[in-house]
Amino acid sequence: MIYVETSRLRLRDWGETDIVPFSALNADENVMRYFPKTLSTEETKAFYTLIIDKIKANGYGLFAVEEKETKEFIGFIGFHKATFEADFTPCIEIGWRLKKESWGKGFATEGAAACLQYGFTKLGFSDIYSFTAEVNTPSQNVMQKIGMIYLRDFNHPKIKQDSSLHKHVLYHINWNEFNIC
Repeated sequence: MIYVETSRLRLRDWGETDIVPFSALNADENVMRYFPKTLSTEETKAFYTLIIDKIKANGYGLFAVEEKETKEFIGFIGFHKATFEADFTPCIEIGWRLKKESWGKGFATEGAAACLQYGFTKLGFSDIYSFTAEVNTPSQNVMQKIGMIYLRDFNHPKIKQDSSLHKHVLYHINWNEFNIC
């Protein structure tokens, strides 16, 4: 099933043929530099199963993204219910992860903006959050480009305190703010 379509992208259900490129994506040190570690093939397969289960259970999740022109899997964009302990959770988070070869082409911004539209108009979300390590300026740039508003910094409770990834930034957008964009 295709959930969201833009002029260049399809955000769709996952298929078994996505496992190999998804494993390569999660093993790429450049792609994963703002995460605690790269993922093994086994960890990626478990993540893949979790993503599919969440989409089936909730009707939304982290959608596989393919480039329309080539039909090539380039990563994921979508929603996740964040439940770690914080004063803004549980919440709906929008996130993305694209292969390095797809960076700098505006795909993350294009897909995430369309995904916000889908979340507000089709899924009925009233508020959507996004967060990342403070050092992850590329993702913060996407958040700003899609109209999200910086709320504050916070220390991620699941990241070690001595890690450069511990300090996070929190962004938010609600339906009214999105309608203005």
